[in-house]
Amino acid sequence: MDRNTAEKLYEAFYMKVFSYVMTLTSNRDDAMEITQETFYRAISTTREFRGESESYTWLCAIAKNLFIDEKRRQSRFEDAPLEEQPDTGKSVEESLSDADTSLRIHRILHTMEEPYKEVFQLRVFGELSFREIGSIFGKTETWARVTYHRAKLVIKERMEKS
Repeated sequence: MDRNTAEKLYEAFYMKVFSYVMTLTSNRDDAMEITQETFYRAISTTREFRGESESYTWLCAIAKNLFIDEKRRQSRFEDAPLEEQPDTGKSVEESLSDADTSLRIHRILHTMEEPYKEVFQLRVFGELSFREIGSIFGKTETWARVTYHRAKLVIKERMEKS
């Protein structure tokens, strides 16, 4: 891939790929690392992009594979020390309330079936459009909308029960 094409690809899709990876990792540093590696692999690969899918979909597939590889590596080191959380400027009560709600939602997401879980995460945390989500799954925009709204209903029901 020539330098001009690589730069255009990077400029056009960096933030979208980063947002997608953030939905997978929920960790800014890991997401930045995986996103950088995604573009490195896409740009430096000996095989050219064949054009069988959109560039964004191709990049997300690379990123997802890198994420899975990283999770496998991390599973070998599960006893690593936890990182300290940065100060957000919120009061302790606000932080606890937000953290509690966030934890409840993430627990519900953890138990949700696919594709509802991933579609919800891509829409909310990754801030992707329904068209982009549909493209990632090889489905239509309408499918992505319906799947997202069904996931929202499940989360709402489970939040009310707990």
